Amino acid sequence: GDNLLNKGIGHFVEQFASDKPAAQILLAHVPDPQMFGVAELCDGRVVRLVEKPKEPRSDLALVGVYMFGPEIFTSVRRIQPSWRSELEITDAIQDLIDRGLEVRPHIVDGWWKDTGKLEDILEANRLILDTMERRVEGNVDAASRIEGKVVVEPGAFIETSVVRGPAIIGARARISHSYIGPFTSIMNDVQIRDAEVEHSIVLEGAEIRDLASRVEDSLIGRNVRIYRVPVKPSAYRFMLGDNSEVGIRW
Repeated sequence: GDNLLNKGIGHFVEQFASDKPAAQILLAHVPDPQMFGVAELCDGRVVRLVEKPKEPRSDLALVGVYMFGPEIFTSVRRIQPSWRSELEITDAIQDLIDRGLEVRPHIVDGWWKDTGKLEDILEANRLILDTMERRVEGNVDAASRIEGKVVVEPGAFIETSVVRGPAIIGARARISHSYIGPFTSIMNDVQIRDAEVEHSIVLEGAEIRDLASRVEDSLIGRNVRIYRVPVKPSAYRFMLGDNSEVGIRW
């Protein structure tokens, strides 16, 4: 899925397997419940689910993590497609409730992120990096500086560069004559040379080199190559009237 929870879901899964309710859903208090599926509770039980209500009666949003018993299959067969021509998970859960079956809520303790958009992914990356402790197991030459909470994984090599944490440099990554700024995750086997990267995620096997401007607020996919190409000679062609004045920026 595209949800990230600070404390994971292991405890919730164990509790669901032990108690065996018809369903178990995770909820979180949000400031803008009209943007989410919302749960209404009564005496600790879920009594109603509403998808993106215009006037929410609760600020408890569905986090997007659900656990179901076999009863859910009957509910799926009973519901009808929505206006989107899809079988909605909230409708199936509501059917469990309407049949008197237990839908157990758990309110998430700690942060959670719906990482469906770039800014959400970067924010999740920031939250995770902020929890790390400094650990340097790769090779860092004497001309480089490692500042703050930085993880350098085994096999990574950093030369003539600055890495300012929180940041992580993955295994076998190579950083040369570059600047890696805060809240940046460099994954395994990435190569960065003569470039600056900040507040970004660079996935496995990517290469960034010879850039005149900083890469920031970015998500770079696996095996992507970003590099500077030689500037082609340019020519100007004019048809100017009398007494014209033209300023050209270099």
